[in-house]
Amino acid sequence: MFQGTGSSVGKSLLVAAVARACVRRGLSVRPFKPQNMSNNAAVTPDGGEIGRAQALQARAACVAPSVHMNPVLLKPQSDIGAQIIVQGRVIGNAAAREYQAMKPGLLPRVLESFARLRAECDLVLVEGAGSASEINLRRGDIANMGFARAAGVPVVIVGDIDRGGVIAALVGTRVVLDAEDAALVRGFVVNRMRGDTSLFADGMTEIAARTGWEALGLVPFCAAAQSLPAEDAMELVMPRRDGARLQIAVPVLPHIANFDDLDPLAAEPDLVLHLVRPGSALPACDVVILPGSKATIADLAAFRAAGWDIDLAAHVRRGGRVVGLCGGYQMLGRSIADPDGIEGAIAETPGLGLLDVATVLRGEKTLEAVSGVGVDGVAFAGYEMHVGRSDGPDARRPMLRLADGSAEGACSADGLVCGTYVHGLFAHDAQRGAWLARWGAAPSGLVHEARIEAALDELAAHVERHMRIDRLLSLAR
Repeated sequence: MFQGTGSSVGKSLLVAAVARACVRRGLSVRPFKPQNMSNNAAVTPDGGEIGRAQALQARAACVAPSVHMNPVLLKPQSDIGAQIIVQGRVIGNAAAREYQAMKPGLLPRVLESFARLRAECDLVLVEGAGSASEINLRRGDIANMGFARAAGVPVVIVGDIDRGGVIAALVGTRVVLDAEDAALVRGFVVNRMRGDTSLFADGMTEIAARTGWEALGLVPFCAAAQSLPAEDAMELVMPRRDGARLQIAVPVLPHIANFDDLDPLAAEPDLVLHLVRPGSALPACDVVILPGSKATIADLAAFRAAGWDIDLAAHVRRGGRVVGLCGGYQMLGRSIADPDGIEGAIAETPGLGLLDVATVLRGEKTLEAVSGVGVDGVAFAGYEMHVGRSDGPDARRPMLRLADGSAEGACSADGLVCGTYVHGLFAHDAQRGAWLARWGAAPSGLVHEARIEAALDELAAHVERHMRIDRLLSLAR
């Protein structure tokens, strides 16, 4: 089990890299994260949803993702805390303190999923959540040492040298762990070293001496990691390019979801993707993309509070294009109603009024893979993950046509504004190329899936060079 000194120390990608490295050694591998908190999720073939990071790890392990790889997923929402998903299905919502009381009751489901994975492979690689040293949350813990102790799993602690203070972070983790938890720790890894690794050799020795843990690797920063989906929206960084013909702006809202929809666009050399955060105006651009949201009504209020509704209206008056994805599609309509309080208090709010559709948030959550044809009759494949239905006159001009012949999404009469519930649309190379051509940019011919595979292979080779994989395997039970 890989636990961290804190959030965002690189645990997710280390697990993916080690998984791919072990698969290349002939092992059957499964990733596992007992509890994840993320609005970036993936639909699984067994009909549920898991954190996007675990879906990437499954890909690295060359297996289909399963709900058992992430049995508890928390999706933060507005004033109600988080939506709780257990083994792929929504079981309700809870505020933070309420969830703390629920955790002991979830441990049997977590252990059940872990046992299923153990039974079907040679090696399970477990990822912790947040920090191993959060002793204030230790009681009832199912994400870090609570799970490790219940499952009898040996632990490796990961620290991030790039953020500074890694010696204190690792040694401090050892200091605060109780004796039984500390006994599970077999070693440590220092991640994201920049520059000459020999300069930290004494640091590795000092950490080992002060913790009693074995040094299992000093892993330098790896550029290939930037080609892989980020788990946290705060980690999103888009490349800046001079001379690109197409400028796309994306407002980053508090509950942005499934933001890896943007990754294939960000890789295209003839466009620049501007991530706009509250406090900045939407820039002059060719296209505005409204991404998915886990709390559409709350994020629409945040959109207006940022003044972006005024900017977007001006953009459309100038002939600019707008694309809404899932929650972004819902915001573009006339109204959004939440009569059952799915997102919090029962509410209804006017939309941005750029599409003549109305949305009602009601019914079971849609979780399914879809395919069909889109722009200019070009095929696509993606997935839907949403609650609610949108309908109205503009839905008679669908953005997409699904394989079963049904209409999906909506377009305005002038064709400048459109929206869809389909995620993953731009990951389909031909579909992405058709959109770029329509927007006036030159498609690069980039093959998105091959790019992800190449990045995983490069990251695995990098970790093989800098981590003691053989020793790591010898420590596994």
